Amino acid sequence: MNDVDRSIPATEVGHLARAVLDAVGTVVVGKREALELVLAGILAGGHVLLEDLPGLGKTLTARSFAQALGLDFRRLQFTPDLLPADVTGSFLYDQRSGDFSFRAGPLFTNLLLADEINRTPPKTQSALLEAMQEKQVSVEGVTYRLDAPFHVLATANPIEYEGTYPLPEAQLDRFLLRVSFGYPQRDEEWEVLRRRMDRRREEAQIEPVVDAGTLRAMQAALEDVVVEDSVGKYIVDLTAATREHPSVLVGASPRGSLALLLLARVRAVFAGRDYVVPEDVKEVAAPALAHRITLRPEMWLRRVDPSFVVGEVLEQTPAPASGALPSYAAGRAGR
Repeated sequence: MNDVDRSIPATEVGHLARAVLDAVGTVVVGKREALELVLAGILAGGHVLLEDLPGLGKTLTARSFAQALGLDFRRLQFTPDLLPADVTGSFLYDQRSGDFSFRAGPLFTNLLLADEINRTPPKTQSALLEAMQEKQVSVEGVTYRLDAPFHVLATANPIEYEGTYPLPEAQLDRFLLRVSFGYPQRDEEWEVLRRRMDRRREEAQIEPVVDAGTLRAMQAALEDVVVEDSVGKYIVDLTAATREHPSVLVGASPRGSLALLLLARVRAVFAGRDYVVPEDVKEVAAPALAHRITLRPEMWLRRVDPSFVVGEVLEQTPAPASGALPSYAAGRAGR
């Protein structure tokens, strides 16, 4: 297919998404739930933070999704000496023309793997902020737009703190969701070894299932997924409840509500529906909200996890049971 986006019905998005997940699953073994969350973040138009221990497939996951989605892929290793210009690009003097020309940095791609993002100083981390939020880069007063689709998959080690720079809340909030893979089961780990021996080489190659234009059409189709008013208010209630929880110092911002909305729409199409139900919201609540919550200092000593807080909020917030037409769709239908 060419670069011109075609129109895709919301119900077809789920079929294409499952095909992408099946392709990635031939390389990344046994992590279907985590892979669904990563793909949900991409389809929702956001960025994903992969926070887990080394060697659990984070880099492999990013490269596999880039191949299956037919996207240009670049990997940038974040180190303490990395400069902002190493991320965004810089102007270089061209002796032949006698003028400065812009050399684009690794940000100018479709899918960027920001490896070990917490190993680089805040000044370099902040170079990602404008790109992640505004889909543009400003260098020496000149602004360059990033071609869509543009997504950042960033990795971070959650337990190693020496020589790292924890991501500030403002940057964590830019990630639509946070995903962890965890150690594989015994049978899954053996399957990893078996497949490695079977292909007789280190690298695994995946044939594209879709291309960049189809991905943009899939993302656009999600706007047709209906969210009934009571479900939308349920999303707001969940996010607001994180701000009132006794263990929380700072709760999730309205950006957390938006993340719930976008991700719940993706979960709906995964299930073959063009409308959101409360269960869709519940399934993505922890990945969408936990990294946006700052706990009170005394909770750190008790080793309380933000995901536990989200779980309590889910239990205490009543879910709606309504099949009414959403008010914004009702107004559209009356025209």
